[in-house]
Amino acid sequence: MRLTVDHRTTYRFSLPQMRLVQLLRLTPPSTHDQAVAAWRIDVDCDAKTRAHRDGFGNLTTMLYVEGPVTSLEIAVTGEVLTSHSGGVVHGAVEPLPPPLFLRHTPLTAPDAAITDWAREVGGSDLLNRLHRLNASLSERFEVARTRPEPGLTAVEAFTRDSLTPRDLAHLFIAGARVLGAPARYVSGYALESDDHRPSPHGWAEAYVERIGWIGFDPCIALSPEERHIRVATALDAAGAAAVSGSRLGEGTEALDVDLVVHREA
Repeated sequence: MRLTVDHRTTYRFSLPQMRLVQLLRLTPPSTHDQAVAAWRIDVDCDAKTRAHRDGFGNLTTMLYVEGPVTSLEIAVTGEVLTSHSGGVVHGAVEPLPPPLFLRHTPLTAPDAAITDWAREVGGSDLLNRLHRLNASLSERFEVARTRPEPGLTAVEAFTRDSLTPRDLAHLFIAGARVLGAPARYVSGYALESDDHRPSPHGWAEAYVERIGWIGFDPCIALSPEERHIRVATALDAAGAAAVSGSRLGEGTEALDVDLVVHREA
């Protein structure tokens, strides 16, 4: 499948900022399952950039902007060819051993309720239990297409009726780790199949011996396939955020995100 992406993130500041430093995780890697045919990142002001690969193997770009600046637009455009993989990740750069992804974070740590839920899902083997965990989340929660609530933990999310893709992925990660499976967050893009306005997407991956890393998307109760573009991974969403950083200046900021993911004929 040939997918094109037009993703624009605009920051507006109530007062001029003297300096911006942003870490961008906006560049998808080419793997056996996705080939990046074209990709570029542009900003609407004078800036310095530096590309590198972080400790998780993600392709990142450091962005430095000297002020005064009252707004900043980061525009991402690209084209990616995706293929069917059964949800299994092939050919990705993996600098870290899978057991590291058994580590809980404040956003993904389970409580007694999450632990009981994960253990009660059942299944014939670990892979089957993970698929049933994924389906259980889809059945239990309505998918909210709003911007994720900052700082919401898996424990807090488990008490809600409607969750964003990020929070569903965090719950899957928490449950998978309870079952003894290394699990991680994935940030990226997905081609929408309904009338919802697309937004940057998030799902999870879990590691199963003799198979490798397998994707699980609770929003669709299935593994991600050709409709997904995999960009970055980390222990949780904070570590795989598309944009993170700091600013030097007073005042507040407002954020607008505009995204179009399109399938080319």
